[in-house]
Amino acid sequence: MSFRIEEKLFIKKDAVLDFKTFINKRSAKKIYTPRIVESLYFENSKLDMYKDSIEGLAPRKKIRIRNYPEQKDIEYTLEIKISSVEGRYKKKELLDTRKFLFLKKFGILDDQYGVCFPKINISYTREYYQIHDVRITIDTNIKYKKHLSDYTYKQNDIIIELKTSTKKNLDDLVKNFPMQKIRFSKYCNGIENLTS
Repeated sequence: MSFRIEEKLFIKKDAVLDFKTFINKRSAKKIYTPRIVESLYFENSKLDMYKDSIEGLAPRKKIRIRNYPEQKDIEYTLEIKISSVEGRYKKKELLDTRKFLFLKKFGILDDQYGVCFPKINISYTREYYQIHDVRITIDTNIKYKKHLSDYTYKQNDIIIELKTSTKKNLDDLVKNFPMQKIRFSKYCNGIENLTS
């Protein structure tokens, strides 16, 4: 199990070029081609994962199935993001289409949250960069859709995530950022805008 450290930055759409200029001056390398990411988030009937995230409680989880729809052969990955008192880590399991459809229909049984069913789908375009051991992702065109509904919500702002295993390198980078650090969850934002 490897713990990771994360920071999130929240910027307006018209500031994304300034941010890219900032990281390019620090020798950022593009590590993947930009791609569309889709995540189907699961939740129990009481929205306990949402509530625990808002309260910042630990341990807590987020359960999602992720895919990249532009891939030639679409694969599904079950991801369980765990925030514990020791740190954050992620469990992954590759699913075939049959297993994905089964979980989508019958839900996922979790030892902490009970039976969880699909709640919202979130898609966005993600760009990937790296500075030393800090991975930087830039998410644009963020769209939220309520499961089994046509109700959607589009977010115009940009979310930037910084991930590393070494806090010092992250601190050195973040202290120079001209952007606002925030505590932000796409899942929680989607719940608030789709179910209120």
